[in-house]
Amino acid sequence: MLKESCEMFLLNQALREDCARNNFTGGKDWPAELKTAFHRSQTLGYRNGYAIVRRPTVGIGGDHLQFNQLSQAELDELANKAPVLTYGQPKQAPPADFIPAHVAFDKKVLKFDAYFQEDVPMSPEEHYRIRQVNIYYYLEDDSMSVIEPVVENSGIPQGKLIKRQRLAKNDRGDHYHWKDLNRGINITIYGKTFRIVDCDRFTQVFLESQGIELNPPEKMALDPYTELRKQPLRKYVTPSDFDQLKQFLTFDKQVLRFYAIWDDTDSMYGECRTYIIHYYLMDDSVEIREVHERNDGRDPFPLLMNRQRMPKVLVENATTDMISIFEPPVRNSGIIGGKYLGRTKVVKPYSTVDNPIYYGPGDFFIGAVIEVFGHRFIILDTDEYVLKYMESNAAQYSPEALASIQNRVRKRDAPAPESESKQTEKDPGVQELEALIDTIQKQLKDHSCKDNIREAFQICDKEASGYVDREMFFKICESLNIPIDDSLVKELIRMCSHGEGKINYYNFVRAFSN
Repeated sequence: MLKESCEMFLLNQALREDCARNNFTGGKDWPAELKTAFHRSQTLGYRNGYAIVRRPTVGIGGDHLQFNQLSQAELDELANKAPVLTYGQPKQAPPADFIPAHVAFDKKVLKFDAYFQEDVPMSPEEHYRIRQVNIYYYLEDDSMSVIEPVVENSGIPQGKLIKRQRLAKNDRGDHYHWKDLNRGINITIYGKTFRIVDCDRFTQVFLESQGIELNPPEKMALDPYTELRKQPLRKYVTPSDFDQLKQFLTFDKQVLRFYAIWDDTDSMYGECRTYIIHYYLMDDSVEIREVHERNDGRDPFPLLMNRQRMPKVLVENATTDMISIFEPPVRNSGIIGGKYLGRTKVVKPYSTVDNPIYYGPGDFFIGAVIEVFGHRFIILDTDEYVLKYMESNAAQYSPEALASIQNRVRKRDAPAPESESKQTEKDPGVQELEALIDTIQKQLKDHSCKDNIREAFQICDKEASGYVDREMFFKICESLNIPIDDSLVKELIRMCSHGEGKINYYNFVRAFSN
């Protein structure tokens, strides 16, 4: 053993000398048989108390590290090496979970702003109309809907124009897809052409994420008639300088007080009484207060006249020429009774606008025809107060009106014959019929065919019953040019009707005979 150790030492010594002769400078370049240090470089260090990793600069035993530690042959071998032979077939990744479209795109809707134009042929104020709409595209099932925002008092049926459905794009059966929608394009749906001008933020982000280049947005078209309505109305009246609100704010709580007396000493038991007149500047109203003294023997009424605006000149009979009409309600008639005309002045027919003539007390008497706004009313009777008033104010009425009153009083006071009383009891509308016939005789006394009326009806009435069929009645009236459109004649036909199919022509003919 000692001999072998000595031989090894001598061999190493000889190799060292050989290396020295061949210019080997350091231990790191010595052959592997001469290396005595086989430590690895330190790759862990510390800096400022923190551990850091350092890349080694030399290999094991101080060998110089190349840039690529694998040889070209080893690299080629690794490139051609099939990992399947070493590790076997790779495991297939599990397939992704299937997500249906109605779940993936639930509540994801594309919104586009659009408008369409429609013609207005029957309006003198507008030739066409711009209607703004919203087009919705539902990604879950590729359906679309068109909604028009509701504008209050527009007079146009608005809201859902096209309900949600898949819309046909052409005649070949293709449907619109979100790839077909963009800003600045026209789409035709059921014959209407919609211009898409813009979209919301979500729609823009979605289309750009799918690689679609969006066109620049456009301005929404405005409806010319709607814009015209927004302009202030042109006023042709010069505004007054008087401002009622300014008067109220300026003169509020400012009252003028005047002390006055009412001298009534010229009349019997008259006296002089003291009053205070208040004039309110805020609205030009006046009130009159009575001044009371202790033990004056008068009732303590504080106001003689309530606060009100008082005219300078009192017009005589400014209000007693007003007319009001009430219709007595008839049960089960189908007509609502009550107030037919409120209290107002009524202009006489054929009067001019510049000089209107109103009905007065002298125009009302029994048998008079009052035309109120195209409707004729016949006065058939009056109450006791009217009879007494007309008798006491005879100067206001014509002789014809007074004669009608006298006849009314005479008929009321005179005892009725037995036959007439029985007829009146049987038919309570006899007086009304007689008054109507008298009125028609006065108005249609110059009718050209009055002599032929009775003969025409008698020819058709072969049984001499006094009645003709309703259809035959109107044919005869039309052939004789009888004014059946007149309101009085219509009322006479109604009163002469007997049942549904017969008309008493006897009473009708009386109206056209002297």
